[in-house]
Amino acid sequence: MSNTYLVTGSAGFIGFHLSQKLLADGHRVIGVDSLNAYYSPELKKARNQILMANPNYQFLHQDLTDKKTVFNLFENFTFDAVFHLAAQAGVRYSLENPDTYIKTNVDVTFYFLEAARHLAPTTLLMIASSSSVYGLSEKYPFQESDAADRPVALYGATKRSTELLAHSYSHLFGLKTTMLRFFSVYGPWGRPDVALFKFVDQIVKGETIEIYNHGNMIRDFTYVDDIVDGIISLNQARTQMKEPAFDIFNIGCAHPRTLSEFITTIEKCLGREANKKFLPFQPGDIYKSMADIGKIQSVCNYEPKIQMEIGVSRFVKWYEDYFLKV
Repeated sequence: MSNTYLVTGSAGFIGFHLSQKLLADGHRVIGVDSLNAYYSPELKKARNQILMANPNYQFLHQDLTDKKTVFNLFENFTFDAVFHLAAQAGVRYSLENPDTYIKTNVDVTFYFLEAARHLAPTTLLMIASSSSVYGLSEKYPFQESDAADRPVALYGATKRSTELLAHSYSHLFGLKTTMLRFFSVYGPWGRPDVALFKFVDQIVKGETIEIYNHGNMIRDFTYVDDIVDGIISLNQARTQMKEPAFDIFNIGCAHPRTLSEFITTIEKCLGREANKKFLPFQPGDIYKSMADIGKIQSVCNYEPKIQMEIGVSRFVKWYEDYFLKV
């Protein structure tokens, strides 16, 4: 059966891959993106051009920080589900531009909850959150039932705020909302500000890479296809579930690796060694991230498939094809 889905941030990294998969499965996708300049708009436009080749994809170049724009989406379309992935990403950027995070992450999510409450109260809302909400938690692996009340960066604080807003709207108005806590997503068409892209780009150019905490951080690196599989499987499961109205799910790999291992894998895939500069722990970072994925596995058939070595090699191939081949 063909459905109509709204994907916000459809020209973004995860939104692009999710939209591709939904379109490949025969669904109609209404994609919304502002194509802002946080990182190269050209990369976003290139992703979007691929999606626009599919006749079932309709793109709206819109800024969702305008409340009326959000309400118009629900007035003009009927969605089987909403995948709200648009957000201001990046942990370190939040130290420099905090206003953007409140406006883009908290305010826009509030607009979606308000619009759904008034115009589409039965539509399933799938809203992107982040493993950053766990912050200073020292209980590993991270479970959805953990307090998550000590985020260390504003980015994580805004994501936790959206979870609390969604919970309130579900409790008060019966909205069916699902929060998706993503863990260290990587893969082809990734963002230039994340570690994998930066390291590959700098190594290829012969530049020195900066490694915080001497490479001793631990991350639950999760390949983007596994993230997308988790989102879609959860959407199917939550569509069939009447209760609870609100829920939270980790989507991760559950196989954490050190940053040093990650860099070594990149070096092997590129066939060259990096020039390294080791730096102390960075404000806003967390030492260790690890997902407990028992909950998502209990409600849908989710099993991460792509090992780090394969995922990194796929990114390197994409990077070389996109940037190095004429």
